[in-house]
Amino acid sequence: MTLPTPTLLQRLQRSSLVLRIFIGMLAGIALALLAPDAARAVGLLGKLFIAALKAVAPVLVLALVCASIANHKQGQRTHIRPILLLYLLGTFSAAVVAVAASFAFPSTLVLNAPAAAAAPPGGIGEVLRSLLFSVTSNPIQALQEANFIGILAWAVGLGLALRHARQSTRDLLDDLAGGVTLIVRVVIACAPLGIFGLVASTLAESGFGTLLGYLQLLAVLLGCMLFVALLVNPLIVFCKLRRNPYPLVFTCLRESGVTAFFTRSSAANIPVNLQLCERLGLHEDTYSVSIPLGATINMAGAAITISVLTLAAAHTLGIAVDLPSALLLCVVSALCACGASGVAGGSLLLIPLACGLFGISGEVAMQVVAVGFVISILQDSAETALNSSTDVLFTAAACLAEEDQGALGEQR
Repeated sequence: MTLPTPTLLQRLQRSSLVLRIFIGMLAGIALALLAPDAARAVGLLGKLFIAALKAVAPVLVLALVCASIANHKQGQRTHIRPILLLYLLGTFSAAVVAVAASFAFPSTLVLNAPAAAAAPPGGIGEVLRSLLFSVTSNPIQALQEANFIGILAWAVGLGLALRHARQSTRDLLDDLAGGVTLIVRVVIACAPLGIFGLVASTLAESGFGTLLGYLQLLAVLLGCMLFVALLVNPLIVFCKLRRNPYPLVFTCLRESGVTAFFTRSSAANIPVNLQLCERLGLHEDTYSVSIPLGATINMAGAAITISVLTLAAAHTLGIAVDLPSALLLCVVSALCACGASGVAGGSLLLIPLACGLFGISGEVAMQVVAVGFVISILQDSAETALNSSTDVLFTAAACLAEEDQGALGEQR
């Protein structure tokens, strides 16, 4: 008896999620070119997909972290400290690359755009202070505002408090985390439709004509991000693992970076990253904390954006930047990037803070921010893809390095 030939729809359902997302991208491009009005209409699919990711992410982080800590057994090791070091090293390295590229390929801006309406922070102290106040945020407010620092603080506190609760209570937390994870899988399964809507509506509404005037600036920004993603990050991972890092690098870029590129939100990509960590077989107690934490403080792409646009403003105004000032900019950009929110355009409002190092007025700095929003179609997408994929990459590198050391210790 011959089996029936599977239909095209059945073949697509059995294919990998990445292939389906790629097909959705091609369909979105085709629709935008052939029927722009219809492409604008299907943009609703993309908005719904991003809204669903943002809705489920805070609840998932709270449930998963709380359950992981409450059910953590004595003697199990987590790898948060080395991951934090990798996050900081990666962000600072990205700032150094951006400053070096800006000196090698200086860009200038046409500063006649209207100043952005939003107000930037007053200084690094304000950025750090807001992070500290985020820790003490009301848990309900933290969930409503997707304040992942506050959510993490409450999840860790509740998890520690419930470690000595009855086993039935801890089992309930585990079941709750499993239920939310199932909902996340359903949402992520809709990614091809969401990406289709985002690509179609973006091309139909914005196109890329407005970007032609900023080709050199975009080339420097995107070149820095590619350099960090394909050379700097693999070098850091190689130093940690002592083996070929590129299979892991390409897996993270393919399965995390693609969705992050179109959602343009590290926070919205948290469920995608958590599921990828699970597929990679990483330590759950580690990645349930490091992934949402990385969406807040691991911001290599943001450090690149802040550095490049700040130096572009300095070059435009004829401000000479010496080596000590450039090194200080690297430090400030890295610190500012850690305070950038994990939403679309979150890094741009921190540019005036870095511009203040060179005496650039707030009015001019906000015009630079406006330029940033013009090119954000590509800049913010690439920035988020780098940030989010690096969260998984460094988490996996730290976990695999610990496993390798453990296996080596057993052999001895």
